[in-house]
Amino acid sequence: MSRLRLAGTGVAKRFGRVAALAGIDFEIEPGESVAILGANGAGKSTWLRILAGLAKPSDGRFVAELAEGSARTALSREQLRGRVGYVGHATLLSGELTARENLVFAARLHGRRPSRAEQDALLAELGLAELADRRVSTLSRGTAQRVSIARGVVHEPDVLLLDEPFTGLDEVAAARLSRQLSRLRARGCSLVVITHDPQRAVELADRALLLHRGRLRGATRRSEGEAFGAPALRDALVRLAREDEANAEAGAGRGAGERDGAGRERDTNGDRGERAGTPERGA
Repeated sequence: MSRLRLAGTGVAKRFGRVAALAGIDFEIEPGESVAILGANGAGKSTWLRILAGLAKPSDGRFVAELAEGSARTALSREQLRGRVGYVGHATLLSGELTARENLVFAARLHGRRPSRAEQDALLAELGLAELADRRVSTLSRGTAQRVSIARGVVHEPDVLLLDEPFTGLDEVAAARLSRQLSRLRARGCSLVVITHDPQRAVELADRALLLHRGRLRGATRRSEGEAFGAPALRDALVRLAREDEANAEAGAGRGAGERDGAGRERDTNGDRGERAGTPERGA
């Protein structure tokens, strides 16, 4: 069972003048499974990198704590990285190594040396037993994604962070991956999953968070019934998209009005100039 708690207060991240995160508050408790939904550019991947200890907030406070009963021990970023598994957009696998060799390499980066039996058990759990000694470069996208997840959990992390793990998978591969993540969750591993798919969020998470333009704009729990359903989450995402469209149209209207007003002012000034410069008759 996970003992790792992740929490933030006013967490912001800027890249130059661009605010990827605009001051968010959150708590992810040990053993919890959380889905983060939002449009492209909402700040989801930036948030995940902060949770992984791969990026520092520009402002605000982010803490990672090990919970032991009522006692909590704060972790440094280096200690945090040893307790999370991270599966990003790219698989981060070496194509020239086999699936097994990728696992062993990742484990050693964390100071682990899993036995052959432990390697076999993990590979079998993810449906990779017959492909363990195949080079990753020869595997399909869906199979490579499963190897990537095995790589992410080989050091037995408290939390597995997944950035769009279903991207590029067909329905069969996506359903298989969803079942495998559900098994990890049942074993007590915390999951934080970024996804565009409300149905996957409902399948995997206890709680869903809606991130929009770097701000948290909604949260719902499984215990809330229909509010946690895929249709409700989809409707919320659509409302946020329409809000953006309305704001863009309003901004375009204001811009046109300002340009039109400036044009009228120039015309008026021009007329005055012409009249002032016209000689009076009889002069």
